[in-house]
Amino acid sequence: MTDHEFDDRDEDALQPEMLRALSPLDWARYGAASIAYARPVLVNGQRAVAIHAADGTQIGAAPTLALATAAILQHGLGPALVH
Repeated sequence: MTDHEFDDRDEDALQPEMLRALSPLDWARYGAASIAYARPVLVNGQRAVAIHAADGTQIGAAPTLALATAAILQHGLGPALVH
């Protein structure tokens, strides 16, 4: 995927299919080292929010999306929600 493929869409609203198509080099250019994503999970039957680095490595968890987002921001990362 090249930079010109992003031109016809809002830069702040990349579509999930576009993100899945990014190569490792594209991710590095996009700033993957500064992105973390949150997704809902069940832990021991309880709802929680897992926090992952852009490469998929789980780096934390929180009981709510608000707390997960706060933790991501506190660590200087940009939050993204995956559902």
